[in-house]
Amino acid sequence: MTFLESMIERARADRKVIVLPEGDDARTLEAASEILARDVADLIILGDADAIAASGYDLAGAQVIDPRASELREPLAAELCELRRAKGMTPEQAMALMDDVLYFGVMMVKTGRADGMVAGACHATGDVLRPCLQILKTAPGVKLVSSFFVMVVPDCDLGQDGTFIFSDCGLEVQPDAERLAHIAVNSARSWQTLIGTEPAVALLSHSSHGSARNDDAAKVVEATALARELAPGLALDGELQLDAAIVPEVGASKAPDSPVAGRANVLVFPDLDAGNIGYKLVQRLARAEAYGPITQGIAAPVNDLSRGCSAADIVGVIAITCVQAQAREA
Repeated sequence: MTFLESMIERARADRKVIVLPEGDDARTLEAASEILARDVADLIILGDADAIAASGYDLAGAQVIDPRASELREPLAAELCELRRAKGMTPEQAMALMDDVLYFGVMMVKTGRADGMVAGACHATGDVLRPCLQILKTAPGVKLVSSFFVMVVPDCDLGQDGTFIFSDCGLEVQPDAERLAHIAVNSARSWQTLIGTEPAVALLSHSSHGSARNDDAAKVVEATALARELAPGLALDGELQLDAAIVPEVGASKAPDSPVAGRANVLVFPDLDAGNIGYKLVQRLARAEAYGPITQGIAAPVNDLSRGCSAADIVGVIAITCVQAQAREA
């Protein structure tokens, strides 16, 4: 069973309600049609009801809500105003934000009307995450919100049969050692939630176990030590070069005493440049499936999409969001 098939089967087994704020995007509607046809999730689609009905997609079973005309505007605005009162929000400002489908969608998650949200096909990452951080905030015990991609590389026996988590490829631009350590530990938890097997975490660098000595490598060394303190039982190591992390022969040569060298399945990049370039290289050159950016650390599952995503990508992220929602309730 492929990764996507496993996510769909798990989502089907305990259906969740996912809100899709971008009802004016054809890819979103195409994905929604497939999700409904395969009984993966219950959907709330935000947008102009007439335009959505005229789109030609079979969306029978979805709840379509126009935030501009919905009877939910006032109760959601009142709840938002109360949540943000300490920040100076007025009732008028809260009501105005109900015209924003992203704020409307996040408030549906906050008030329990939806279990999760997927957006970003036609909105920037910052626009998607801003209401999440303002309204949902971080999960208990979590220090920061970060992101990852699930990468599924065809005809590959590295990682777990070609499956990896790459983190952080979408949010943290220049994480310091402490933030990098939290990203590593949270990514391992995400691996356990989605894949269900032992994570083997490599904090990546241009250096392996002291082969280069400079500030960039030292940051990864420090992050590794901090991550071990945060999660003592976790199979984790760094700093490791990419080949030492995932190729058994290279790992045995460059880091013979490492607990993960040559078998890593969770790859933690030192900064956003490396992570974003890395996932796109693998996606385009190895024709890998790239699901994400998936967020980790928000109090409820809200996931971003690349604006270059396909309808198939959105289907995958919806299924992943359902599985995250299941784990939150477990």
